[in-house]
Amino acid sequence: QVQLVESGGGLAQPGGSLRLSCVASGLIASIYDMEWYRQAPGEERELVAGITRGGVTNYADSVKGRFTVSRDNGKTTVYLQMDSLKPEDTAVYYCKADILRVRGTRRNFWGQGTQVTVSS
Repeated sequence: QVQLVESGGGLAQPGGSLRLSCVASGLIASIYDMEWYRQAPGEERELVAGITRGGVTNYADSVKGRFTVSRDNGKTTVYLQMDSLKPEDTAVYYCKADILRVRGTRRNFWGQGTQVTVSS
């Protein structure tokens, strides 16, 4: 059993900051790319940021310079530091990880999502 659990969402004022965390647990042999997506009401889910096992990062143009994605040394936790938040950042944020399971297959797993609301 593999599980991704996000935390750190909540309410922030415009210009404020939040830090999201996503922890992978279970019978995991290896974790490859880890990514953050978001979905606003009535919108499609979009890629926000990603980080490879080797630490290479990529960002959506809308968050470049404001958000920072990182991973812990154990490679099982991914973070999303969100600064200079804007109302348009309001969405449910999801973590996705490309995971090879112990004695199992390799596929993408998703977390349950965490709500981020930016409002004054």
